[in-house]
Amino acid sequence: MANKNQDNTYKRGFNDGLAIGLGYLSVSFSFGIMAVSSGLTWWQAVIISISNLTSAGQVAGVGIMAASGTLIEMFLSQLVINIRYSLMAISLSQKVDSSMNLPSRAILGYGITDEIFGVAMAADHDVGRRYFAGLMTLPILGWTLGTLLGAVLGSILPENLTVALAIGIYGMFVAIVLPVAKKNKRILTVVLMAIMFALIIRYVPFFSFLSGGFAAIVSAVLASAIGAFILPVDDIDDKEAV
Repeated sequence: MANKNQDNTYKRGFNDGLAIGLGYLSVSFSFGIMAVSSGLTWWQAVIISISNLTSAGQVAGVGIMAASGTLIEMFLSQLVINIRYSLMAISLSQKVDSSMNLPSRAILGYGITDEIFGVAMAADHDVGRRYFAGLMTLPILGWTLGTLLGAVLGSILPENLTVALAIGIYGMFVAIVLPVAKKNKRILTVVLMAIMFALIIRYVPFFSFLSGGFAAIVSAVLASAIGAFILPVDDIDDKEAV
């Protein structure tokens, strides 16, 4: 194992977060465009990004706000989408060192994202507060700056271009799900069921009372519940999908 003092530094974490920050910069550009096109101001979009740091949660939240959704819709959608961060935090807590005291955990927990969690867990040393603070610095800056650029430039760029760029963030979600679904038939089945339920709710008049926010929540939860109960568990498939 590498030297603990050399690896658990802010500089090392900062360097490890560079690639994540650059990726967030490009993806959040699309979110900035989408947020402004949904009726938010540039500064509202920036506040959302710097205070949330959750791509899927932000997209769902902006969609609910644009559709004049209710607070219960917002609560349920964010709970379903972002509860995975709690599980990541529990897992990461087993890898931190003694410098990560309770105040540090409360503050630095804000920076847990899928990519930051992945890099921290893959590190060949225990994670200290200086390292983790450095690791989350560029991703936070990249996500916020990208949102700002997208929100400001979205009103300047040609409409056709902004519309095309705005769907880029949805492409990111597809890129996350598709490779895993190709390797694991059970995940693919759940994804297809969620799509089917969403289409039914969208086009069957009986479900017209459900808003877009609730439709997404119902589709995802229902597909996941059915998948958990009826699809067989295969440890080999699970390992191949990771």
